Amino acid sequence: MTAPNTDTPHTIAPTGSAGEAPATPRFVDLQVHTTASDGVLAPAAVVEAAARAKLSAIAITDHDSIDGLPEAEAAGARLGIRIVPGVELAAHFESDELHLLGLHLSDRDAIEGELQAFRRERIERAEAMVRVLNSHGIPVTIDAVLEAADVGAVGRPHLARALVAGGWVRDFREAFDKWLGWGKPAYVEKGKLTVTDAVALVHRAGGIAVWAHPGDLATEARLARLHALGLDAVEVLHPSHPQALAERIYDRAEKIGLLPSGGSDWHGAAEGPRQLGGQLVPYLWLARQDLAIAERGG
Repeated sequence: MTAPNTDTPHTIAPTGSAGEAPATPRFVDLQVHTTASDGVLAPAAVVEAAARAKLSAIAITDHDSIDGLPEAEAAGARLGIRIVPGVELAAHFESDELHLLGLHLSDRDAIEGELQAFRRERIERAEAMVRVLNSHGIPVTIDAVLEAADVGAVGRPHLARALVAGGWVRDFREAFDKWLGWGKPAYVEKGKLTVTDAVALVHRAGGIAVWAHPGDLATEARLARLHALGLDAVEVLHPSHPQALAERIYDRAEKIGLLPSGGSDWHGAAEGPRQLGGQLVPYLWLARQDLAIAERGG
């Protein structure tokens, strides 16, 4: 989707306190991944890329991991980029899986134990997928998957990398389309973390809970039900959201009392729709999140 600019409808255009466009707009990116999970760049390299993109702040939101935060924060202090500490969790609500971002985590010790358990479950899931692939005549090993993950939280992208490296598939697309995608032969369900427990975990760490890239599932009724369970915000701007959908989600969020958020969901790719800073999320949205946390703390 096209990022908001001066031609964007008022609902999601960056504005100043008086509703006028600032002389020098500041932008942030509140969903970014590093090698601490399934990104391809180390945390410091991600922050350096954010500086080149002239972003004021980025949120590091690795899957089930906050291990990349210290390195990112050190780079942010050096380069003048604010680092919003975050994490991405997979949770279940009604019949759907949704991804939940925990942003502004101020008490990391309160969440690290659970994250370690989630990462162990990720390895067990990868082992189960490897066994399925072996049964289909593909001799990939869990060691190859762990090598692809390096220090990151293990995920299907690492299994895909191992399949590509072994020559059993041509590329990531074939790996997911043929073997690893939902409903494919080697797909294994994740553990069932409820959205209520995920929100509680984020709140215990001092953060705000954000529904990531909800797409068409973000109906007013569903947003209201999630808000009642403690959801604080919803990702309005995301590469998978066309402009019209982003506007609808924003309007619904404002009506219900959910904060807006947004990000590129960048994993380090040099090309494609998910580019760092590609959504041009207004700094005002980050300021609104800061204010909500301050008010809750008070």
